[in-house]
Amino acid sequence: MNNSRFWQQSQHRAGPYSPEFRTGEQQRVLSVPATSVIGLQWGDEAKGKIVDILTESHQIVVRYQGGNNAGHTVRFDGRTYKLSLLPTGILQKHVTSVIAPGVVVNPLALLRELDGLAAGGQNCESRLMVSDRAHVICPWHLLEEAALEKSRGSAAIGTTMRGIGTCYREKVGRTHAIRIGDLIRRDVFAAKVREIVPFKQRILDVLDPEGPRMDIDQIITEYSDAADRIRPLAADTTSWLLDALDANKWILFEGAQGSLLDVDHGTFPYVTSSNSSGCGIHSGSGVPERAIERMIGVAKAYTTRVGGGPFPSELNNEIGNRIRIAGNEFGTVTGRPRRCGWFDAVATRYSARISGVDSITIALLDVLSGFEEVSICEAYDIDGRITKTLPTSCEDLAAAKPVLRTLPGWQEDITGITEFFALPTNAQQYCRTIEQIMGRPIEFVSVGPDRVQTIRLKR
Repeated sequence: MNNSRFWQQSQHRAGPYSPEFRTGEQQRVLSVPATSVIGLQWGDEAKGKIVDILTESHQIVVRYQGGNNAGHTVRFDGRTYKLSLLPTGILQKHVTSVIAPGVVVNPLALLRELDGLAAGGQNCESRLMVSDRAHVICPWHLLEEAALEKSRGSAAIGTTMRGIGTCYREKVGRTHAIRIGDLIRRDVFAAKVREIVPFKQRILDVLDPEGPRMDIDQIITEYSDAADRIRPLAADTTSWLLDALDANKWILFEGAQGSLLDVDHGTFPYVTSSNSSGCGIHSGSGVPERAIERMIGVAKAYTTRVGGGPFPSELNNEIGNRIRIAGNEFGTVTGRPRRCGWFDAVATRYSARISGVDSITIALLDVLSGFEEVSICEAYDIDGRITKTLPTSCEDLAAAKPVLRTLPGWQEDITGITEFFALPTNAQQYCRTIEQIMGRPIEFVSVGPDRVQTIRLKR
């Protein structure tokens, strides 16, 4: 692949992190302009809008983990786009979007998403790079994940059934794995499929005797046709990103899912299969930790969760349903209704700490307008013991009762407000209380879905 076309698209743009805006000492200390946006809850925090806003002052946007189980809703040029596998920055013409090695890629889903954007007038293929190290989701991954989830019955994890977990499992196990670099080599890919499918079919026949049978030739043909389009996009993105850092390009790292779903640091086993906290940036992209100079954490003004797992501040009542309806809390990818509850400062503070967050974005504050009172879970009561630390055990988290700090609500419509101090006093106090409990400053407050409905605090 000829990477020069991407450098031509990533022209220098003066912005707040460019050398022109720094003193000599700042240039020495902050020589690499890289920023990251991380979700601090169980996903669905409205990260996409913040990434979209920040993309204007960056030249490269990187997706470094997850697969097409993520969902970002972005309003751009008056239209709404629902992205899953593609980085949010793909809509900006001055940006090169990178799918890094830590992502697992379903080639058919990738092309469907690109074609969907093209149908809406956004032809983005020419400014997308896909790592040749990224692993490929194949039909057997989807079938096996569905069979395993079905076998768990009431203990089902609540996956999206897109083969993400089973693909990551084989990546880590180093068996029956196919990477983009294999996919774009027709002979290599065909040989691997012919070796893998008979083995996987035997497993699937045991897990689900009435399940479908895979057609080897059909898989080879369908995926090889997809590979013909993906081949020009494939590259060694790790080396390319390291070169971009050396050239002082402005890079934005975009997290998928949320930190509490991190496979190592989240509420295991009700997690995703990758490092969705800030800890995953470096392994997922190949960019060293010291290159990230700014970490922004995004959290809703309340808390949501999809699928199974403990949720101490959950509201299984009319209040929870009211939040769900007002916030349109239904999955971007799956359409599943999200579980809703009060802002969980214990879990969110934990996420902010493990990701090294510098500042916080509070999203969907407008959803809480109209409540007489609003609450924040500031501690857990676990069998009479009060703690402000997220338990490592899901059993302990399931036993946790929320210790709530209740504040007066506000009745005003805040969707047209553009300055923080123009918000109702009680809305300001709610944000300041979160800031105080979290120990991190709030940088953005979102009061509606449009990018103009975003308040940036001056600091």
